[in-house]
Amino acid sequence: MKKSILLLSLVLAALITLSVPMKGAHAAKPIILGVPTSLGFLEGKEGLACVNMAVEEINAAGGVKVGDEMRPFKVIAIDARGAEPGVPVSDVIRAHKKLILEDKADFIIFGSFRSECAIACMDVVGQYKIPMILGTAMSPGMQKKVMTDYDRYKYTFRVCLNAVYLIKYLGGTMAYLNKEFGFNRVFIMNQDVAWARKTGDLMIKLVFDKMGWKVMGRQQYPTGSSDFSAGLMKAKAKGAQVILPIFDMPQSGILVKQWKTMHIPALMAGFISPLAGPGAWKTFDGKIGGAMNCIFEIGNIPVPKVPKSVEFYEKYQKKYGKPIEAGHSPAPAYEMVYMLKEAIEKAGSVNGDKVVAALEKVDRKGAMGRIRFGKDHQVTYGNNPEVEALGCMIQWREPGKRVIVYPPSVAEGKIQLPEGLKSLK
Repeated sequence: MKKSILLLSLVLAALITLSVPMKGAHAAKPIILGVPTSLGFLEGKEGLACVNMAVEEINAAGGVKVGDEMRPFKVIAIDARGAEPGVPVSDVIRAHKKLILEDKADFIIFGSFRSECAIACMDVVGQYKIPMILGTAMSPGMQKKVMTDYDRYKYTFRVCLNAVYLIKYLGGTMAYLNKEFGFNRVFIMNQDVAWARKTGDLMIKLVFDKMGWKVMGRQQYPTGSSDFSAGLMKAKAKGAQVILPIFDMPQSGILVKQWKTMHIPALMAGFISPLAGPGAWKTFDGKIGGAMNCIFEIGNIPVPKVPKSVEFYEKYQKKYGKPIEAGHSPAPAYEMVYMLKEAIEKAGSVNGDKVVAALEKVDRKGAMGRIRFGKDHQVTYGNNPEVEALGCMIQWREPGKRVIVYPPSVAEGKIQLPEGLKSLK
């Protein structure tokens, strides 16, 4: 038994820490990339896998040119567990400090999973002048800190979209539903965490109030919840035409099952993490037809009109033997490693201040479209992949196909009401 446990520990350690040697550069000092995330969550697992894939590609091609020297990347990951219920922010801060002080990380990649933790860790990386690139946390509070006290917080960047950009994609979808079907009554159901609360708040303030929608109610659920029937019953009783879910926890998939089994006569359109990937159709026994879900960043889904998104998606599937399931984080995790490589090479150094200055100027065509940072260190997102990075909205169709329905620049079809919901029109 002890031998089995030891063997399992060694295997897990090998999976979490990846260092791919370069040809002819075995003596070069590696550039350490610390990855503190939540490995018990899909976005954390697949995000780390994408970091590792990018590192392997870069090292196999010769590594990173730092001045006159070629150096490999080395990944040291830690399960910071920040997305799990009850894990205090202080534990996540300690994980970051361990990577910086004990593992000697030169950079923090992918960053903390939860916004509360990521924002707190901005002080840590600022103290040690270690650039940190976020790939999951979404609160715009990160940008506010950068703009308010640049010298202290300039070390933090974000490649994934934030809650404000999510609002724009969801808002565009709601505008379509209003124009096409006359819908104007919505019920909001969200996870009780910073990014989801903020998304719900902004949807009310910036979208529904301005567009004349009636918010029929709102139900919030703590992370780890597994019964959503109360909110669904309220939505039905109040005559909501659309249910807007905002969840990233694994248990949120139960919401979809209950929506279907309870025959709630409202269109499900928002973001539920387990509903994003191609495996959802089988997981939910094909009973999700008509449900709409936001894919936060393209590349997490192949978009034919953006060839690099298809290239990235297919490389992941070939390497790991399965498709990307997360709608948030994998593509940004992959692209941020290449952005960091470009910045280090432009700076000719791994010095934090020099790399920060170089990161601010990176302009890359990648899996998400055009990727570049704004003054607030947030990658800009929009509707034109030639100009900005992109997210999109998909709708599930028979027999298990995800059809991109928004934005128009990459849409593959129009939104359709499921048979049982056509009476809503």
